[in-house]
Amino acid sequence: MSAAAPRSRAASRAPSRGSRAASRAASRPPTPVSRVLRLCLHALLFGLLALAAGRAVTDSAPRAGWVVAVCGLLAAVYVAGVLTPAVGRSARAAAVWLAAVGAVWAGLLVLSPEGLWIAFPLYFLELHLLRPRWGIAAVAVTACAAIGGFLGHSGSVTPGAFLGPLLGGAVAVATVLGYQALYRESERRRELIEELIATRAELAAAERGAGILAERERLAREIHDTLAQGLSSIQLLLRAAERTLPPDAPAAEHIARAREAAQENLAEARRFVRALTPPDLEHGSLAGALERLCSGAPGPRVRFSVSGTPRVLPTPYEVALLRIAQSALANVVRHARAGRAEITLTFMDASVTLDVVDDGRGFDPSDPSSAPSGEGGFGLPAMRARAESLGGLFTVESDPGQGTAVAVTLPLPVEAP
Repeated sequence: MSAAAPRSRAASRAPSRGSRAASRAASRPPTPVSRVLRLCLHALLFGLLALAAGRAVTDSAPRAGWVVAVCGLLAAVYVAGVLTPAVGRSARAAAVWLAAVGAVWAGLLVLSPEGLWIAFPLYFLELHLLRPRWGIAAVAVTACAAIGGFLGHSGSVTPGAFLGPLLGGAVAVATVLGYQALYRESERRRELIEELIATRAELAAAERGAGILAERERLAREIHDTLAQGLSSIQLLLRAAERTLPPDAPAAEHIARAREAAQENLAEARRFVRALTPPDLEHGSLAGALERLCSGAPGPRVRFSVSGTPRVLPTPYEVALLRIAQSALANVVRHARAGRAEITLTFMDASVTLDVVDDGRGFDPSDPSSAPSGEGGFGLPAMRARAESLGGLFTVESDPGQGTAVAVTLPLPVEAP
């Protein structure tokens, strides 16, 4: 950013008042509008210096040579500050440069009344490069110097001697402060748009991930419920047919080969199902996934326990129980205001049960509108649907102020002999 380019006030304040957004805005290349304003300010200053020097020469002023020399010196000091990167980055460097410009300008005021015109571009420089309170104070000092220079050369006191510099300073202050307010608002809008774009990308990624997981679960269920079950039934039928044949029957060898092929394809189908298992179940058992879920849950203390003899469950069962536990625990964390919760996985001879109990504020299950989520208990029907899709039973027990207990019981499939 050049010396005359607009600066955000937050970027020039102490670090406690600054922000990352302001720092990024300060380091961003100048926009076309700020570039045009900067060029206009340069042109205004050099034009006024040329006018002051030209008037001194054409009017044959007594100290015309000195006026021209001081105008040249002021132009040189100004160009040096514009080309110095530190002036645009450091408030201290900008203050030093403005002090040098002001000292040379004071000399021009003493030599020529036309030096008064330089006050107007100086107003903008001071407001752009200094903090607001220091910038306004510098504008006031500049206006007083301009009034003093005019009075010194004219020798008479008129209202115009005061109104001109004061009105010019007021216009400059209003213009710069208004521009800075618009600039800050534009930056806030830009940051909001960037956040919205980033959020939209995150949501799209989350939706894609959820879609992939849902499709993996669906394929796993389809393969398990159709191909795997069909191959298992074929194997059972072939085994029964093999028992009915005499040992030396010509078809016995073919039936044995068919049964082996069915067994191999059943194993392959089960490998497909395992490959489509959700990531939470890829590297361990359902009990391990539930234990990790409890240990990583925020908010209340969650304890996990296993009852009975653990056994390998079909993938759809593990997926359903894990998803129900995740949904129930999410309700506990977000809505129940519980201090502790417990998840229990119970293996029985003919069924498996999952219980999620908390000591939260509870609700009336007969009145969906009293659900803690305030959304009519939308998650409960989804959990019930998962359980019932596998022939299971889903129950909810709760009372206001007495906590909530969610239980799902799934009948275990009969294993093939």
